[in-house]
Amino acid sequence: MLVVTWLGGLLRRRTGRMVGQSLGVAVAVLLLAALGTFFTSSRATMTDQAVGAVPVDWQVQVSPGTPRDKVATAVAGSAGVTASAPVGYADTSGLSSRSADTVQTTGPGVVLGLPPNYATTFPGEIRPLVGATAGVLLAQQTAANLGASVGSTITIGRPGQPKTTVTVDGIVDLPAADSLFQSIGVAPGSAPTAPPDNVVLLPGARWQRMFVNAASDTSSTQIHVQLAHDLPADPGAAFAQVIGRAKNLEATLAGGGLVGNNLAAQLDGARTDAIYAEMLFLFLGLPGVIIAALLAGVIASSGRERRRREQALLRVRGAAPTRVVRLAWAEAILVAIVGTLVGLIAAAAVGGIAFGTSSFGATTGQALAWGVASAVFGLALSGIIIVVPAWRDVRMLSVHDAQGTASGRLDRRPVWARAYLDVVCLGLGGLVYWQAVRSGYQLVLAPEGVPTISVSYFTLLAPLLFWIGAALLMWRIGAGLLRWGRGWLKVATRPLAHRLAGVVAASMSRQRRGLSRGLVLMGLTASFAISVAIFNTTYASQSRVDAQLSNGADVTVATTAATGLPAGLADAVAKLPGVAAVQPMQHRFAYVGNDLQDLYGIDPATIGQATSMSNAFFANGDAAQTLQTLGSTPNGVLVSEETVHDFQLQPGDTVNLRLQLALDHAYHQVPFTYVGVAREFPTAPHDSFLVTNSDYVARATGSSAPQVLLTRTDVPPATVTGEVQNLLGPASGATVNDIVTEQRITLSGLTAIDLAGLTKLELVFALLLAAGASGLVLAVGLGERRRTFAIASALGAKRRQLGGFVWSEAAFVAVGGLGLGALGGWWIAQVIVKILTGVFDPPPEHLSVPWSYLAALLVAMSVAIAVAGARMLRAIRRPAIAILRDL
Repeated sequence: MLVVTWLGGLLRRRTGRMVGQSLGVAVAVLLLAALGTFFTSSRATMTDQAVGAVPVDWQVQVSPGTPRDKVATAVAGSAGVTASAPVGYADTSGLSSRSADTVQTTGPGVVLGLPPNYATTFPGEIRPLVGATAGVLLAQQTAANLGASVGSTITIGRPGQPKTTVTVDGIVDLPAADSLFQSIGVAPGSAPTAPPDNVVLLPGARWQRMFVNAASDTSSTQIHVQLAHDLPADPGAAFAQVIGRAKNLEATLAGGGLVGNNLAAQLDGARTDAIYAEMLFLFLGLPGVIIAALLAGVIASSGRERRRREQALLRVRGAAPTRVVRLAWAEAILVAIVGTLVGLIAAAAVGGIAFGTSSFGATTGQALAWGVASAVFGLALSGIIIVVPAWRDVRMLSVHDAQGTASGRLDRRPVWARAYLDVVCLGLGGLVYWQAVRSGYQLVLAPEGVPTISVSYFTLLAPLLFWIGAALLMWRIGAGLLRWGRGWLKVATRPLAHRLAGVVAASMSRQRRGLSRGLVLMGLTASFAISVAIFNTTYASQSRVDAQLSNGADVTVATTAATGLPAGLADAVAKLPGVAAVQPMQHRFAYVGNDLQDLYGIDPATIGQATSMSNAFFANGDAAQTLQTLGSTPNGVLVSEETVHDFQLQPGDTVNLRLQLALDHAYHQVPFTYVGVAREFPTAPHDSFLVTNSDYVARATGSSAPQVLLTRTDVPPATVTGEVQNLLGPASGATVNDIVTEQRITLSGLTAIDLAGLTKLELVFALLLAAGASGLVLAVGLGERRRTFAIASALGAKRRQLGGFVWSEAAFVAVGGLGLGALGGWWIAQVIVKILTGVFDPPPEHLSVPWSYLAALLVAMSVAIAVAGARMLRAIRRPAIAILRDL
């Protein structure tokens, strides 16, 4: 009964305190639950996108001498298999096509034998372009090489057998050619095999008749498999499950087949993104939750003296200390229930807006887990800010002490200050940061084909120690200025306090604990807002660089044909409206030892006209110098760091590459000189590639034909893309892509949906938190001194004189907190961007500062401070007797 009476009295007489504490808990729960929505939904989103991007989940290579039907039966009976189909692969020595008096020939290629229902069973593997969708089909590039169309007759060379002819029924595109023609069974990390330039698709029965007597090692059979996609929402767990199923099948086949696991390869990248999502949760989310919890603590502490007197009154009337603590628990539970309910409802609404879902998890279990965790957090926070102080007071203070006003023992510094814990934390954080990033650093390491991921959680100590050290250092600086800088305070406050500047300075010095606390909280909220804003802006600006790196330029035309793009295309594109610059680029293949690598032939002097050459692309960090060195060395070549390491290269070494000559289509040795390292390059793969001078490649191979055309536009790229496609026509064999489309693809998993939602939530929350904290800190600090102001007013102090106290303290907290917070936020953003390098591709050369957001942040915090100060001045205009009676 006493509990109900006590709570009723709090709700009637201490409504402001109860509402404030509940809102403080609600804000912390809101951010935690919303971040839980991001954390779980991002993993489910990445898993769904990875699964949806794979047309054929498994390609089971039938071992030589093993009956195809035996393998097909084992595959069909394997767990999780929903569909399977046999596909024949046969080598062709070459193709030819006659048109009028002209005969077009190509080099070697591959002939596929497909079952009748293949295209419907595996949608996305074959995209019809012209003609029929069944029968004899030519790949788009092959049709361009032969100059063939529907109705053309082509001749297929068969090793060990006579040539045969077929009539073309349709032309198709093979969007997933890289996986369709992969080498199955090679060791993880081996150099990838380029898909063939020439491909013919035949009905399975016709392929069997045509290659039944094929020469040894020139034909093979694969079983293509579609799996049930009832996988765990977490991409790491899904990856492990798919890997386990594949290994189980290989054990069942007992050497009769090998599994090419396309689905696992796709999930392999998604699981790394999922870990980075976890890191973003830790780096960008938890500091906000902690600051929100600190704000809740400030709200609760604002009524601590009053709560002490109330508890002392209970003890005078005979309440035991345990009864007092139980009443505090009742208050905490009520605050937790109200705050948690409000926070969860608000989080569901925020999740729907920011992430497109109101659920706290990808599954019911995850949603319940995050909901319960948020509720427990709300209860724990309420207990810490309400029950712990009450428990400490009943144990440490007598009734007489509790009825009085705490002196604060200003002359005694905290233990951490005497131990210089702030300096220790900053020093250790700097050491961890330096150790982590000095060479070859990777926060997340996901070895190819290995189910486990290694995460350098030790590196997380760097930002954690920096946050702790920065907060304590802000406290030390604020307290030191107030304690030892009274003369400086007198000068600084004179414009606001006028003749009372000395009195105001002395008052602020006596209030240094409260003012230092306000400065720290103001600085932390500013640091949080600034670090999140800088990270988000840096990522947003770098995402376009990433998209341009993948696409090559604003608009890119590419072909895989050795004959290159149509003659005169560069000049025609350059004349299109909206085109600012064009640059042709060769894309060939070269052998470095036994490794087949992509080779790009460029004009180093002009390549930058059509695409950006970032300093981050090159190991020396100087794009201009590297390109100048390459241009001044006719046979110079830039290689990847992996190649330098594998072949122990030194600058100036001769590198003998094997390039395909136009004369005989065979690979011949061509000498190059190693002049530098390229880490990234437009359109290049992430592992190994070569960059050299196009003039030298043209002379060495006998062909100057470019395979890529990079185009810079000064209008929306999609406009130019359509014009270029009209120039090429449907059967050109070339593809046209623009940077806008590529950016949507590049930012498909962790970023465009999830990271955008996270940063949107963080930026809005940081703005509101900073504004709310700045006003709240000042209001609470001044509110604790209403008694002092009321007494001063009763003694005759004018409103202007009282305003000198209010605005001087506000200026100290605001200017000091914002200044220190800006420095801390910038440095923490630098640390986070460096540690999360894996999120950026390539790494940014410098941080991007969101000036407009920071201006809005400054305005919001200034308005909040002004409102809090004005309300305090209005409050102390009440009759002093009324204020003292209320206190």
